[in-house]
Amino acid sequence: MRRGQFELDARDDFATEAYFRAASAVLAMRAESFAADRSDALLLRHYGLTGTLETLSSEVERTVAVDLSDGRRLILKTSTRPEAQDSFAFQAQAIAGVWGTAGIVAPEVLPTLSGSLTFEDQGVFGYLQTRLEGAALHQAKLTPDLLFRSGSALARLDLALAPLSLPATDRPILWHIGCWPRLMEYARHLPPGQIATQVVDAMRDYVETIEPQIRALTWQVTHNDPSPFNMIVTDRGMGLIDFGDGCHSPRIQDLAVAASHMVTDPAFPLGGAEHLIAGYASALPLSAPEARLLVGLMRARQSALILINYWRAHLFPAEAQYIKKNVARAERGLAILAALNTASGEAAVRAALAQGS
Repeated sequence: MRRGQFELDARDDFATEAYFRAASAVLAMRAESFAADRSDALLLRHYGLTGTLETLSSEVERTVAVDLSDGRRLILKTSTRPEAQDSFAFQAQAIAGVWGTAGIVAPEVLPTLSGSLTFEDQGVFGYLQTRLEGAALHQAKLTPDLLFRSGSALARLDLALAPLSLPATDRPILWHIGCWPRLMEYARHLPPGQIATQVVDAMRDYVETIEPQIRALTWQVTHNDPSPFNMIVTDRGMGLIDFGDGCHSPRIQDLAVAASHMVTDPAFPLGGAEHLIAGYASALPLSAPEARLLVGLMRARQSALILINYWRAHLFPAEAQYIKKNVARAERGLAILAALNTASGEAAVRAALAQGS
């Protein structure tokens, strides 16, 4: 899908049926599977490098870990899909744009022998980046301090992304907030019960209460998927990887996504996400509308994750375990946040901000 076919911003109808269908089609395709020896040839031809290669799990593009003889560890991302040209251009320029920002750790995109950030080779698109050394956040002990630092790093990432003018921010992405009202067509794949009811309630609240207000929020380029799998605890600070779902959306969306994954403990109004929210606000204070809408956005994101992944698990039953790796967390979090309405949710957010100040 070439840039310009969809123009998504806060002023226009960014949730068109055509955009939703195009975005759904991308995730309805299987992950890349062309031979590993092609990756060897691409690495040598475009970067002059050789090394030991290992294919990693990935839902869309092919992701290969590269170990060089000099000890460097890299990630080669490739795809034969036409839409990858836009996606990789966005990813590579976003990573390059935030690399070196104080307070966050990001990979470095390595230029090709010709000096480009991406390459195209007989229908294969790709780019090469360094690999961050550390543990994914979902593997770490989530102490209040670590959550606070994670939120602060995410805010600094958003500050670094804000001034960037990047290509293909309007490419079809099913995780874009504009798709959420149409995701309920996937509800038929949910097992009946409490979770299905909570998903319906959260999406109804989004459509009726939140969506009419989001155009008034601050919009910018966002990561759009700062999950515990994409946040890396390194010895240099908090790292963020995988910009594949990045797009133009409400800035607060990044906090909503990250916080939605941290709702795990029913002893807290926000399930333990309070510390991450406070950390974010310490570097990037929330506006009044952002504080008011945050919990509803968190519930909608949890519901979107549940809907999309049950649908994709139905399409690809052999990969269901990997596809649904975050679903149990989302279901638990949604059950905890279901007790909050707009007023009590805002009060919980403001209490978290006060504790972190």
